[in-house]
Parts: sequence; C-alpha cells; structure tokens
Amino acid sequence: MLVFAHRGASGHEPENTILAIERALAMQVDAIEIDVHLLADGELVVTHDRWLKNQPNVPTRIRDLTLAQIKTIDVGKGQSIPTLDEVLQCINGQCLVNIELKADRTVIPLLKVMDRAITDWHFQPSQFLLSSFNHHLLFELKTLNQQINTGALTASCPLDYAAFAERLDAYSVHIDIDFVNQDFVNDAHERGLKVFVYTVDNEQDIVEMHHLGIDGIFSNYPTRSLVKIAHLNSQQVPDLNPMIANSNISG
Repeated sequence: MLVFAHRGASGHEPENTILAIERALAMQVDAIEIDVHLLADGELVVTHDRWLKNQPNVPTRIRDLTLAQIKTIDVGKGQSIPTLDEVLQCINGQCLVNIELKADRTVIPLLKVMDRAITDWHFQPSQFLLSSFNHHLLFELKTLNQQINTGALTASCPLDYAAFAERLDAYSVHIDIDFVNQDFVNDAHERGLKVFVYTVDNEQDIVEMHHLGIDGIFSNYPTRSLVKIAHLNSQQVPDLNPMIANSNISG
C-alpha cells in the first residue's frame, strides 16, 4: 500500500503548510496529498477549508482574500498559507502529489502551475494525481488533457460501487474509510481502478485495509503507517486451507 501524507505530515505540523510538506518529505513518504482553493486575485493556495477561523481583521472566506492578505495570516508555528507554486517547488519532484480541487474555476490555473512544475521543478506528468468530490471538475480535466491521472472522491458506497469513477475515466477512486468494503474494492479493481482510502491512522484500520487489498491510504501520521505496512508486508501469510496448501496448483 502506498502512504499519502494527508495535508502533509499534518499530525505533526500545521496542515498544508511548508513545515508539514518538509516533514513528510523527511519521512520519505510515497506521496503527499494537498488541497487547493482559488483566491480573489486568481492565485491558487494550499488550504483545506473554505473559511478562515479566528481572523477578525480579514474576510473569513478564502475566495474573498488576495494573496497579500493570505500572507499576513499565521496558521500555526509562524506558517502562512502557501501558494501551490511554493508547495510544488518545495517537493521538487521527490514524490507523487495528489492535489484535491476544492473549488470551481481551479482547473485552468492548476494546469498552468503543473506546467511550471514539470518545466522547472523536476516533476514528471505521471507524478500528479488530481482529485475532487466535484466530478464536473474531473470531467473538465480529462476533456482538456486525456493523459492526466484523476481520482474520483466519494464519501459513500454507491449502489453501483465504482462505476462512477470508471465513467469519469479516472485512474483511482478515493473512498471514506467508513464506507469501504470488500465488494467495493473488488468492483473497483475489476474496472481497472486503484483504490485509495482516507483517512487511516489507527493500526487496526491499517491492518484491515491491507487485508482488503487497498492500493493506498491517506495518513496524518505517515511514519506510523509506513512502519506498520512494512511489518505487514514482511509477515508470512498463513495457509488458511490445508487442501490448497497441499495441492499442486501454483500461481
């Protein structure tokens, strides 16, 4: 299973900040997940929520702010909300990046930033995975560039399982841990989709995801998850059926 550092190493540092990104890189994670919003002046910034909290001197809705206003706000440990350019320049092609689009009108500016990252910051196109709960944005992305890897997010287990992600020509489906089950995983894999589950921090949950055959998890504590997965991978799986164990069938 791949380990995505959820909003960077957000269990250790303020989420979606350069500190959280640097901490995740030091942990040698497989991938980093971040969230993007669009500011009033057209800049993409890396932050999860639509609204700022406890900021009486500035507008509290992200889309009403400018970059100059954003940079005056301390979101913890002296960190400001970074731009997407700043985050990708920090990562510098060292791992995969899952960018979740949180707002409308983000597709075109995102593609422009990705072009800069590929030209200037050592990224390959295959290192980007673009996801959203807004499936219209994913459709727009694939219309503009069929080669882009997209991830269709869901916080439910639909009646037709992962069919929605296949219709979107997605690379992966990202599902809430509360709703994932073996039938969903099997259906997604039969459709050629990867299955990534959010947010997985508990060791028992990591074990369960491993048994389900999940392809990756989003974790706030990446080191803990990496260590547990390495332990699971090193264990010999016992023969559950002695008749199978003693048969001559291989493969």
